[in-house]
Amino acid sequence: MALVDLLEISKQYEAQKILCNINFTIDEGERISIIGKNGSGKSTLLKIITKEIEPDSGEIRYKQNTTIKMLPQVPKFDDNVTVKEEIETHLKELKDLKARFDEISNLLVTDYENEVLIKEQAELAGRLDYFNAWEINSKVERVLKEFKLKEFENRLVNLLSGGEQKRVALAGLLLKKPDILILDEPTNHLDVYMVEFIEEIILKEKFTLLFVSHDRYFIDNVATKSIEIEDCKLRNFAGGYQSYLEQKEKILENMQKDHTNLLRLLKAEERWYQRGITARRKRNEGRKARFLEIKERAKKNPSVIRKITIELQREQHSFNKDEKGLNKKKMLFEIEKLKKSLGEKLLIENFSTRIVQRDKIAIVGKNGTGKSTFIRILLEQLKADAGFIKKGDFKIGYFDQHRTVLDDSKNIIETFCPNGGDRVEVWGKNMHVFGYLKNFLFPREHLDKKIGILSGGEKNRVALALLFTKKVDCLILDEPTNDLDIPTINILEENLQKFEGAVIFVSHDRYFVDKIAKKLFIFKGEGLVEESHQTYSEYLEIEKAIKELEDFEIEPEQKVVEVKKEKKQTKLSYKEQREYDSLPEQIDEFEQKIEELNECLSNPKCYEQVGITKVADELKEIEEKYETVVERFLELEEKVEELKSN
Repeated sequence: MALVDLLEISKQYEAQKILCNINFTIDEGERISIIGKNGSGKSTLLKIITKEIEPDSGEIRYKQNTTIKMLPQVPKFDDNVTVKEEIETHLKELKDLKARFDEISNLLVTDYENEVLIKEQAELAGRLDYFNAWEINSKVERVLKEFKLKEFENRLVNLLSGGEQKRVALAGLLLKKPDILILDEPTNHLDVYMVEFIEEIILKEKFTLLFVSHDRYFIDNVATKSIEIEDCKLRNFAGGYQSYLEQKEKILENMQKDHTNLLRLLKAEERWYQRGITARRKRNEGRKARFLEIKERAKKNPSVIRKITIELQREQHSFNKDEKGLNKKKMLFEIEKLKKSLGEKLLIENFSTRIVQRDKIAIVGKNGTGKSTFIRILLEQLKADAGFIKKGDFKIGYFDQHRTVLDDSKNIIETFCPNGGDRVEVWGKNMHVFGYLKNFLFPREHLDKKIGILSGGEKNRVALALLFTKKVDCLILDEPTNDLDIPTINILEENLQKFEGAVIFVSHDRYFVDKIAKKLFIFKGEGLVEESHQTYSEYLEIEKAIKELEDFEIEPEQKVVEVKKEKKQTKLSYKEQREYDSLPEQIDEFEQKIEELNECLSNPKCYEQVGITKVADELKEIEEKYETVVERFLELEEKVEELKSN
């Protein structure tokens, strides 16, 4: 069902055309990723849909009573409002619905044949199901906990940092669940655990979502469809980031030579994606199957939980070994028993390691665990409390989010050629500035532009391009992918992979870390720092499995208390029962459609009319949906049997 239709929409700013006669629909249940270079029109499209700006021409149709909410880049709050009060303001309607449902339920105890009340109760139940609002208080508590807002719940929102305020605004939107949720770079400044929580709640509660993000794992995990804005037009792609790569490559192969460089980047990206992701998924599927089997066995024998936990921990630590041939490489940093606290908070304790030439190290972990502090110690901006760092004779290139290397009063060519001329040295080659900068997506007319008038994303591209012209042995990068678009991140990754020195970087971008890092420094809090040679995604998967096992391992006494507290479930919930009743019909429809498409593929007269590729793609899509529906039906059927046997 269409919630929003954009028909022949156009928008331009002065002489620059942004959107040209585009058509775009948001259907209920879709999760749509918007991909495109900075300045291509992504934010403009979002603002047109939210009525923040008007299009120059075209028509927008909204389904009646559709609520659309957007996470602003800089949220605004009323004065003298605490974190908890702000979040509660989003829940008044839901609490009123729940109170009325409870009131009707009590009335029906004595007036159980009242059809008016029964009808109203069913309507309220449907609304409460949609918002998953049956346990609203516990839901609020979980959101506060996962977004690290619990400790601030009684603090005034306007006294929080920008990142904390953004988390408050996002928490309110997730709890309110508008008909369409719009997110503009929601993962910026969030640690990986918060991002995973957002993914979980969006998928579990079936949000209709429109979002812009450079987090490629987030796109792949969440998006059902991707649209690319390029050259004033929209292009649709089924699925997430991997599907976008495959389809985009085919398009570029059929286009002119101007796209050769972009095609090369995309092919390299797709090769990495297929090799890395497919292998990891196979390992994770095996681990998941083993994990589910262990959980079943653990119901009969709790000692099994401890055994598999130890096995998983051993799997994690088996990666924590020095690389072979370490002593043959140039030593950059030798760190011995490092310790650092800020105030009363212990960040690093007894951490020893060596960083050598060509190391590619990602510094990862939750916000506030000391990652940036460690970077500042390496840069000699802070002193350790104890231990020592022996630093070799080498040069460091540093990239920070504040772009301190740039001078707003200079133009681009002056920035790269401060002593005059128009040539730079990169990777041992003498190049014209434009020849180099076009690899960072800058057109020739930008060379005379002052740094001060560039957008934030363009300034980041200049700073990164400048970094790779410096003759350094070690690059240190602090959150380099923030505020970059995906094409620029691809360019950054290509340059980091070619760089022959060491790379040390802080990042919450799982995809970026997986692609670049050969080693992890994992900041776990309370001073603990671990070193690992596994991929970040594998580390997170094992960590999640260990946590699930720890949650599953409940002491017998605690189980008894919980059984007393829990209200025993004797039947499916209202929402589950409706879903269970409707699934067989959906399964029949999918089976019929699959049969029709298979027949069409075996009949040239049929597939030649619409194209064999289109029919095959449709069959693949239907089969995937069919598998999902069947899996859900079997899951509910198993639950029905369990409830009957209890």
